[in-house]
Amino acid sequence: MNEKTLKEELIYKGKILNLKRIEVSLDTGVESVREIVEHKGAVAIVVFEDNKFLFVKQYRKAFEEILLEIPAGKLEDGEDHLDCAKRELEEETGYIAENIELMQVIYPTPGFCTEKIYLYRARGIKKGKKNFDVDEDLTSEWIEKEKVMEMLSKGEIKDGKTIIGVVLYTLLL
Repeated sequence: MNEKTLKEELIYKGKILNLKRIEVSLDTGVESVREIVEHKGAVAIVVFEDNKFLFVKQYRKAFEEILLEIPAGKLEDGEDHLDCAKRELEEETGYIAENIELMQVIYPTPGFCTEKIYLYRARGIKKGKKNFDVDEDLTSEWIEKEKVMEMLSKGEIKDGKTIIGVVLYTLLL
């Protein structure tokens, strides 16, 4: 269950991702092509206080709709993922956490993408200062746990990292 790289070609180099075409040889001798999206990684933060989860609403062009998500953001070059989680939480929601701890590292689309999402939980929330990136337009809101569970069961929350984060956090309560 291994693949040997025969040839690698950079197809696209972008601001947040790169696309590579990789020719491989499988252990069986079969040759194939892999298209791999390289991504620097991201963080996502589950915030739960007073029986409510904290979410952000943001328009997502890829799906042409507004999605309900846990706060999240991309890692900057060389940035520590814990520092990124603290930064993104305050930037997107205006909150600071006394305690942020890593719950899990997930691979959202391992079939074609190198992205890792560092999934954190935050506790001891206090007011900070929102500071959106220039190209961000989002709002934040607290939603009761029971309502969130209902929304999950009805498929109203569609973002994968959010579903995983909320379910994992609920299991760890």
